[in-house]
Amino acid sequence: MRITSVALVVRSYDEAIAYYTGKLGFALIEDTPLGGGKRWVLVAPPGPSGTRLLLAEAATEELATRVGNQTGGRVFLFLETDDFKRDYRALRSRGVEFLEEPREEPYGTVAVFRDLYGNKWDFIERRAV
Repeated sequence: MRITSVALVVRSYDEAIAYYTGKLGFALIEDTPLGGGKRWVLVAPPGPSGTRLLLAEAATEELATRVGNQTGGRVFLFLETDDFKRDYRALRSRGVEFLEEPREEPYGTVAVFRDLYGNKWDFIERRAV
């Protein structure tokens, strides 16, 4: 078994697609209409990631209150790279908002960024074990 997708509640499908593909450089894997305004939208980082984000447009007022705060302010998602410096520079040049300067931890190099909706992500290059 494996986790293939993680649902991320967003304000708008098209706005989210533009951010994740334009700013983070993700690929749009699928965008299938499901009827009634709903869509099955999957995005993923380039490369053999395996895990994808299912962009789920908030369809109710209650869901809209969860946009950007699905984990109560904790880091929610982890984006791993094999070259921190290269990809950090690329993300910053595309306007990704980092909340801190990169730091060295026992497990690797890491910096927290905030996505379009305020969700916190760890951007990380893990040390070889």
